[in-house]
Amino acid sequence: MTKSPTPSMRMAARTANGRMPLRRQCGALAIAALAAAILAGCGSTPAPRSPADTPPGQARSSTPYFALDDEAHAREMVLFALGLLDTGYRFGGRNPEAGLDCSGMVAWIVENISGKRLPHNAAQIADRTRPIKVSQLQPGDLVFFNTLKRRHSHMGIYIGEGRFVHAPSSRGSVRVERLDNRYFAPRIDGARTLVASN
Repeated sequence: MTKSPTPSMRMAARTANGRMPLRRQCGALAIAALAAAILAGCGSTPAPRSPADTPPGQARSSTPYFALDDEAHAREMVLFALGLLDTGYRFGGRNPEAGLDCSGMVAWIVENISGKRLPHNAAQIADRTRPIKVSQLQPGDLVFFNTLKRRHSHMGIYIGEGRFVHAPSSRGSVRVERLDNRYFAPRIDGARTLVASN
């Protein structure tokens, strides 16, 4: 008399036939989804058009750029950013206790200094802040990078002397990098200031 196969025997047969068991397939899909979320960095939604990307002949919307009320706030941003060094990275994180991602770090600092809120998205922050040339960067300005094959997918706070503070997912903590770093230098795709123009 032939014994009917048990569930574990059927699973073993599926594995032997070269097909992945359903439980493993689900686990693999969950891991792939988590990896995609981590790689999404600071861009949780599709990147909106940046003011710097507005084609010639088309006017930018009349909404004024976001600006801090006091120029001293830009210097305070540098101090706050340096105070966050070694804070853990967390995708979607918006406060130091839970962890920060790049746009969450910037939004948290700006809100604590000025009481004003920025979006929690690097591309949206780029869209709402005044563009400047990279050569014009001053401490407290924002620098943006194309790290995911789309503009403004990562950002940091410029602290002077060619350095910036950011919250990267790789190695998982807030740290200082150089703009001429061989990874970041070719990926710089914009700079913004939070200081109102005169």
